[in-house]
Amino acid sequence: MRSKEAYSIFEQSIADYHKNDFIDAPSLNPYDKSDVKHVFYEKNWVDTVQWHLEDIIRDVDIDANEALKIKRRIDLSNQVRTDMVENIDGFFLNFFRKVEISPDAKINTESPAWAYDRLSILALKIYHMKEEANRSDASEDHKKACHKKLMVLEEQRTDLTIALDDLLNDIEKGDKYMKVYKQMKMYNDESLNPVLRARKQ
Repeated sequence: MRSKEAYSIFEQSIADYHKNDFIDAPSLNPYDKSDVKHVFYEKNWVDTVQWHLEDIIRDVDIDANEALKIKRRIDLSNQVRTDMVENIDGFFLNFFRKVEISPDAKINTESPAWAYDRLSILALKIYHMKEEANRSDASEDHKKACHKKLMVLEEQRTDLTIALDDLLNDIEKGDKYMKVYKQMKMYNDESLNPVLRARKQ
């Protein structure tokens, strides 16, 4: 799974979500669950729903109880996203398991899946910045400013996709190696979060 193919899947997911543009709409994932493309699509679908949840919770007039529900939903979404990233890294660990690692091999600052996570979010930024740059009810100054930001985002996409593919190539050649650290989110764990632990006592 190279970056161009993954980005295309992210774009498909974003476009599918906006057919209904509703945070509770069911995923339209077209890929079989046995296909790694299914995970990439689903990962972006979760990101896309969360993007819109983040919009909703910033409404200054939102009901406090509704805001709390949205905040907890965002927390849960973040955990789901993390789990999906770890699943994608598991795929890459398995895929590259037979690679002979060079004695001089180095580790990267992030794993492939976390780079794909950044690419997924970048796809969302580009989609929504394009919307803003072409909004019929926006001022010309707003559209010009958004167009400039869009150009920067597209440059970031080019840089990130090149770097991501270079990383995969280096791992495939044994010049870099993967290590995956499970995310240890302490605030979700009743045995580690003192507030949650106190409620059980």
